[in-house]
Amino acid sequence: MPGWCCRCPLPAHCRCCNFYKLKARPSSKKIKTRFSARLALLRWSGATPAISPRNYSDTETEGAIFNSLVQYFGDNLGQKVKAMPLVEETSLFEDSSVTLPVVVIGNGPSGICLSYMLSGYRPYLSPEAIHPNTILHSKLEEARHLSIVDQDLEYLSEGLEGRSSNPVAVLFDTLLHPDADCGQDLPSVLRWEMEQHQCIPHLVLGKGPPGGAWHNMEGSMLTISFGNWMELPGLKFKDWASSKRRNLTGDRVMPEEVARYYKHYVKVMGLQKNFRENTYITSVSRLYRDQGDGDGQDSGVSAQQLQIEKAQLTRRNWEVRGYQRVAHGSHVPFCVFAENVALATGTLDSPARLEVEGEDLPFVFHSMPEFGAAVNKGKLRGRVDPVLIVGSGLTAADAVLCAYNNNIPVIHVFRRRVTDPSLIFKQLPKKLYPEYHKVYQMMCTRSCSADAALSPEYSSFPEHRVLAFKPDMRCVLQSASGLKRMFRLSAAAVLIGSHPNLSFLKEQGCYLGHNSSQPITCKGNPVEIDAYTYECVKEAHLFALGPLVGDNFVRFLKGGALGITHCLATRQKKKQHLFVERGGGDGIA
Repeated sequence: MPGWCCRCPLPAHCRCCNFYKLKARPSSKKIKTRFSARLALLRWSGATPAISPRNYSDTETEGAIFNSLVQYFGDNLGQKVKAMPLVEETSLFEDSSVTLPVVVIGNGPSGICLSYMLSGYRPYLSPEAIHPNTILHSKLEEARHLSIVDQDLEYLSEGLEGRSSNPVAVLFDTLLHPDADCGQDLPSVLRWEMEQHQCIPHLVLGKGPPGGAWHNMEGSMLTISFGNWMELPGLKFKDWASSKRRNLTGDRVMPEEVARYYKHYVKVMGLQKNFRENTYITSVSRLYRDQGDGDGQDSGVSAQQLQIEKAQLTRRNWEVRGYQRVAHGSHVPFCVFAENVALATGTLDSPARLEVEGEDLPFVFHSMPEFGAAVNKGKLRGRVDPVLIVGSGLTAADAVLCAYNNNIPVIHVFRRRVTDPSLIFKQLPKKLYPEYHKVYQMMCTRSCSADAALSPEYSSFPEHRVLAFKPDMRCVLQSASGLKRMFRLSAAAVLIGSHPNLSFLKEQGCYLGHNSSQPITCKGNPVEIDAYTYECVKEAHLFALGPLVGDNFVRFLKGGALGITHCLATRQKKKQHLFVERGGGDGIA
């Protein structure tokens, strides 16, 4: 198998030329860059290189590994490849010996936080910090000299309670926001240090700019969470807002501000080199390949153990295919290989549908941005016929407020009773969320009876469902008792939740859930993971975090980044110890 020659720079012996399938040996400057990239990957694998990377490039950093890896292609294959700073689809397809340690799919807050920690940022207990939970504080004191990443997360999480079902998410949240659920606004007990030697090379792929779906949310609404709950480690949201001369009139902020904060965060933390925008994933699959004969470095291992290890090595590799949108709407395909893949896609990709007749008619919307754009453009103002809002969650409530505040009459349909204790409105304090309680009050007091006329402003239909939408802009509703009513509409917004788009995985990713026969959803069927590593139970070396595992709030999804980084860092140390016990090695082929 082609590989690197770590000792001889002569053209006849330079196996790097064979590795990159070059017709001629590249310049010494290019070899220097390529060599540093390869040595960095050797460090991740646990192998001991024959020479130090400092002899070749003092300025090369592990964070720039992948850019270095493909620099040659960008220099020699033209502008098309430069536009997509990934490996061109044909470049490594036949020889997949170069594997990135981690590829992260999704560049929202989950992917950003994971990149932050994989880049080498480590949380420690602050010298002056005293956590209000005395039991937890005593545990933290036992290993104050260690970063939280290097500690026993199961031990630290034991006995903690919070609004997440994932124990590491609760742990990290209480370290970043102590007693937040008790109404306290206490400072974090953590301090962050950059430890370059802890960097794990990775790539973050996203459809848009860093921040993910936050860039597509309706900008006129306020976030459900406080601004400081939306922030990521190392940069306070209020400090960022002050530096941008943005006036925060309350604790809650607009999604537009949050999106700008996340985009700025990636820049100020030096994470841009790990991010690629406008990328669309089409396939993530296992890469099975023959390993060939052993190269001698496993001579002290039994044949049976060697076969087991080689089988594990084969299963660790992933093939990630997709394309990047470039200028003029053209698509550039790419293919990269990864030892580990982390799913951070969120769950807002595919709006949930009613699956009723006429749902695809042009006057039926399935997202708040679409509905909000129609309202803002004045398409629905001055209409006599009401808009139909379907759903009983906060997004549906946002749509009700949007229409109501623009003097557009509303028909609000939902299946639950107004007294249902699981309604989200019952979990929100009235003083902090007055607008949502205004909607809930209207849901309770302005319900429409069987023969009553519609209110000119708002009418609610509890325990009703939509039977059909008609081409003449009518809809048919049915009550729990079976009574049907028909109304003429100016528009309809079906806002009953959303599902992640995992079409790039086999079986649409369903096999990863607790119930493999159902689609993945945030609440009903999240991805089944190990509680402390966030590794998928049904797929080794595949991780998931954020809404995919039930953590819909930003304050809790950060725990996924901690769990994954802890897992990968632990495995990296084990690999290094394994190579030391076997006497090291001169490199890998």
